[in-house]
Amino acid sequence: MPAPTTPPTTAVIGAGISGLTSAKMLGDYGVPHTVFETSDRVGGNWAFGNPNGHSSAYRSLHIDTSKHRLSFKDFPMPDSYPDFPHHTQIKDYLDAYADAFGLRERIEFENGVQHAERLPDGGWEITDQAGATRRFDLLVVANGHHWDPRTAEFPGEFTGESIHSHHYIDPTEPLDFKKKRILVVGIGNSAADIAVELSSKSLQNEVTLSTRSSAWIVPKYMGGLPADKYFATIPQIPLHWQRWVLQKMQVMAGSNPELYGLPKPNHKFFEAHPTQSVELPLRLGSGDITPKVNVSRLDGSTVHFEDGTSGDFDIIVYATGYNITFPFFDEGFLSAPENHIRLFKRMFKPGLDDLVFMGFAQATPTLFPFVEAQARLLGAYAVGRYALPDPTEMERVIDADQQKFTGHVLDRPRHTQQLDYFVYEHDLRTQEIPAGLRRASA
Repeated sequence: MPAPTTPPTTAVIGAGISGLTSAKMLGDYGVPHTVFETSDRVGGNWAFGNPNGHSSAYRSLHIDTSKHRLSFKDFPMPDSYPDFPHHTQIKDYLDAYADAFGLRERIEFENGVQHAERLPDGGWEITDQAGATRRFDLLVVANGHHWDPRTAEFPGEFTGESIHSHHYIDPTEPLDFKKKRILVVGIGNSAADIAVELSSKSLQNEVTLSTRSSAWIVPKYMGGLPADKYFATIPQIPLHWQRWVLQKMQVMAGSNPELYGLPKPNHKFFEAHPTQSVELPLRLGSGDITPKVNVSRLDGSTVHFEDGTSGDFDIIVYATGYNITFPFFDEGFLSAPENHIRLFKRMFKPGLDDLVFMGFAQATPTLFPFVEAQARLLGAYAVGRYALPDPTEMERVIDADQQKFTGHVLDRPRHTQQLDYFVYEHDLRTQEIPAGLRRASA
């Protein structure tokens, strides 16, 4: 996109974390913009019971990242918040963020983007839910990637009830989970939380946890402080050295899942996203949750596992992740098969300089400061203070960054977007944004 003489008219899809931070920075730079939101509220994934169906929050959910790592730099979380806020507090925080910076006046609620088509000479034609068609110079995609459930496929058929963790609310909704034989498939944070909740003896359930890859389990507290307060990658030191140190130190945290009866991980510590849970090891060690290897096949109410054992179940909960989906694009135009999408700095598709993606990463330790860092680049780009390199160089950097951030991790859809926030933010702030400023001034 050539340096604009006037700021580009900009459409932002979504009013979740990524859309709000985008809108805030666009406003700071004086860029005229409209945020299209399918729901009647802000917050996206953190709006529990979101009418648009895009929230994966369950009633008991607390964030797994401490507020110390979660806060936006220009809008700290209240001191009164606990170390690990409940989802209602996260929603209140995002509401306060929107109000503090006057973001709502630019949001069209209950009017999402139905279709986005790139025009032959650049720019976008947007068709909204109301049926209106409008044109914009720049399109910002911030529709999130934790709302389209991805369900594991096993041979055979299960005749009991099956749901994805995306739809789980509590032990009574959407199903009656009391006095049931329950299989939870997966071992991410949601799988751990749901398995722990359903294994309470007061519910009189039999809960089994099945995992394909297993996972290292990290505590939420170390030395009486949130564990993530100790964690910060040092960008100046090679990442493989830092991972090696962490792999040696994990013994101190008791993170080896084999200690609690789970299968041996098929990866080293930090070669896949670890699971953060205080209670899962306790429930496994107390016999409240039965650990199992991956499912081999389904047969009526019977589930067979790869170790040759089997069991009968009433309900299967699939906590198996999400698809990256862009329902407003024609599939032939742009999609993310198996969650792969090649983006320069996780934001730009080479050859499409009037399109920006926001928030498409599984950032460690959390998404909030990651999208805030991206928003700084977005604002500079929109007003011509940052220019992209040529497409060939963008492709080279995409390959280098992919190797840096995901070259060591499991080849799974869940890990295609893995990213170390501290290294990413340092690169944007000290290298890429200054380089883009020089390109724009040339």
